[in-house]
Amino acid sequence: MSTLVKSTFLVLFSEIIYNLSGYIIQAVMGRVLGPADYGRFAIIITLTTMTIVLVGQSVPTAMSKYLSEIFEKEKGLIPVIKKQTIRIQTIIVGAVTALFFLVSPLIARALGDPSLTNLFRLSSLIIPAFGAASFYFYYYTGLHQFKIQAFLKANRGLLRVIFIIGLAIMLKSHGLAIQGAILGYVVAPSLLFLLALGIDKFKVSKELRLAAVETHGEDAMNRVSTDNTRPSFDWRKLATFAWPVTIFLIAYQFLNTIDLYLVKGIMHSDIQTGIYNAAYTVGTIPYNLFYALTIILLPTISKSTSTNNHAETKKIVGQSLRFLAMFLLPICLLMAYFSLPIINIFYSHRFAAAAPVMSIYVIAEGFLTVFYILTFILNGAGKVKIPMYVALVGLFLNTVLTYFLIKGYGLIGAASGTAFMSLAVMLFGLFYTHREFGYLFPLKSFFKIIGAAFLMSLAAFIFPCTSYLFLIYSAILFALYLFLLYIFQEIKREDFSIFSKMLRRRKA
Repeated sequence: MSTLVKSTFLVLFSEIIYNLSGYIIQAVMGRVLGPADYGRFAIIITLTTMTIVLVGQSVPTAMSKYLSEIFEKEKGLIPVIKKQTIRIQTIIVGAVTALFFLVSPLIARALGDPSLTNLFRLSSLIIPAFGAASFYFYYYTGLHQFKIQAFLKANRGLLRVIFIIGLAIMLKSHGLAIQGAILGYVVAPSLLFLLALGIDKFKVSKELRLAAVETHGEDAMNRVSTDNTRPSFDWRKLATFAWPVTIFLIAYQFLNTIDLYLVKGIMHSDIQTGIYNAAYTVGTIPYNLFYALTIILLPTISKSTSTNNHAETKKIVGQSLRFLAMFLLPICLLMAYFSLPIINIFYSHRFAAAAPVMSIYVIAEGFLTVFYILTFILNGAGKVKIPMYVALVGLFLNTVLTYFLIKGYGLIGAASGTAFMSLAVMLFGLFYTHREFGYLFPLKSFFKIIGAAFLMSLAAFIFPCTSYLFLIYSAILFALYLFLLYIFQEIKREDFSIFSKMLRRRKA
């Protein structure tokens, strides 16, 4: 279990750097563009990002699953799976890029703003750049090369800050700040792909070849290097696993962003769209903090289930969900309470209207974060259709509910509709995960965490919710929360031992 925790925190650190870069970009762009142009920028990037997540995660996720199952047993299959994934991914990325470019006018009209057409067409270049970089991200994950993966993710964060902000500011004097930012979204992953390709060619591929020779003899070298003698792998396995994941990702991404598009389409206001996107962007901090857990869980659970190690699988699931509940809940509550100073720091006082919306949205993202992690637990066990069906139903109901709530309550209604449906899909995810794996973690642990979080929330009213000292107040309240968990005997000695082992360096 210590290996899982070490890997989780290594990837978590890189995710923090990467996501911090995203919030820096959003904050700077909000200040550079102002609420109206920031609303236009948000629509372009949000929709394009949803598309690239779809093409960048579906087939590569399947590759990561199967690589994690065989990389220790049959290294000769690694280049076979890799090559088949490249072929399938190239076809998908090429088709989606062309389709996105062609339907850009239709998307712009559907959003009630035909002037967005050229921006959508320019943003189509992001899709192949992201797809290429994402391939190696999941390739190294499947091989459990978490150090390389973390290195690449952290550097990608640095590259996109440099190029997105740099090009936006450089072209602002020509009235092309949004176009410059979009080009930055193309350049950063392209450079990262070249870096990942170099690491593969000069390090990882050589190590795999040597390992294959050591394990199976010279014949393994021939199988890895010669197409006609390679061991076979049915490419349809990738497609069979990938199509439900693809549909899930489409439904999940729309479930997470349909409210933003409805705000734009119903209210027809760039300013309101910009305000709502500010609430959305800051509200996704909990999801981005714990996204690293999904990266580790998929290959880890795939490996344990493929070897029928049910005890280890249940242990991983239970510990992961306990860790998630213990830290996600207080983070969401503290962010909801201190929403105004958080928004002001990120976007300035011009976006202050986003604060009450964010207080609701961050709770919605907490629910969606749990659901997303449960999805990867189920995917790792091969139960890929369950999350797909739950996400599709949730998307349909969320669209209908949010439509009417926006009509009646504006931005608050949009966030409330998403929060309600996020709670619903999370509960369904918990139900199916419990049905598959049995207990999640002891119910008394859940009540102890809820109790400590409730007392922390009561104590928060001592502090002003509008103060820029909220970081100090949050640290005090979080320390109180951990102290209460210790008093309740929920934080145990074994938890400290796991963290202490993480800090020890191996002596060569």
